[in-house]
Amino acid sequence: MPWQDQPEGNNDIIWRYTENPIINRYDIPSSNSIFNSAVVPFEGGYAGVFRCDNKAVQMNIFAGFSKDGIHWDINHEPIIMQAGNTQMIESAYKYDPRVVFIEDRYWITWCNGYHGPTIGIGYTFDFKEFFQCENAFLPFNRNGVLFPEKINGKYAMLSRPSDNGHTPFGDIYISYSPDMKYWGEHRVVMKATPFEESAWQCTKIGAGPIPILTDDGWLMIYHGVINTCNGFRYAMGTAILDKDNPDKVKYRTRDYLLGPAVDYEMVGDVPNVVFPCAALHDFEQDKLAIYYGAADTAVALAFGKLSNVLEFTKQNSL
Repeated sequence: MPWQDQPEGNNDIIWRYTENPIINRYDIPSSNSIFNSAVVPFEGGYAGVFRCDNKAVQMNIFAGFSKDGIHWDINHEPIIMQAGNTQMIESAYKYDPRVVFIEDRYWITWCNGYHGPTIGIGYTFDFKEFFQCENAFLPFNRNGVLFPEKINGKYAMLSRPSDNGHTPFGDIYISYSPDMKYWGEHRVVMKATPFEESAWQCTKIGAGPIPILTDDGWLMIYHGVINTCNGFRYAMGTAILDKDNPDKVKYRTRDYLLGPAVDYEMVGDVPNVVFPCAALHDFEQDKLAIYYGAADTAVALAFGKLSNVLEFTKQNSL
């Protein structure tokens, strides 16, 4: 998996890749920006689904491949969907994908434009042919993140109900499905914090990468937002959810894990954004690599020891 040792003198829990951003805004001919994208291991290397906004700022998702998880070849044309478990569904836009392997295929979720944003679902076996399924929820909703295995016999997904604009609110919910078509049993997982307790996540929160099952429970990396006098500021935090009942939060960080602090995170189409969407991990080597969107413009990478992230989450918990 991609990795870079912690720089000498750096005492942070996670640290930025020194060659960030790994994907720049103009890395395919049509793009205005490439960010908030998802990566998974695939056939001895890696595959990904990338948010590429074009120069008309139309939002769509594109497939890509990499041998090392750092250097990417992204298709120049967007993903074309075929009908999956339903007839084809209108899609005015697609953005902020996540990808996870469950059972026998790779499932993709994204923010789908269907009379406003909701959660689109699709699948692929090879990242060449893609099949679109029923939308999971009514509009408006964002940040649909599937768990990598069934929980109590059902598929599970995190999401953030929202509005049709630049949502000034947002909490994380979990929903369940017997068949990846019909979703229900909606339960709140985490809410935005009171300002005085943890201001960086007081406006809204949303799930990020696919949760990682650890001995402590599900490690959920998420984004939190504060509305400052200069607009929204997005940072990254972590929580640990109960293994069998993931609507129960065991630990949740008071301090953020990574916030916008360098030029490519602070300057871009949307300034001051760190937005995690994918993570690779290796328990044996105690490694964690987090892919995140930087300033809604490019894709960056950060690394950390998985054990240190878990300990930080527990020791720094609200």
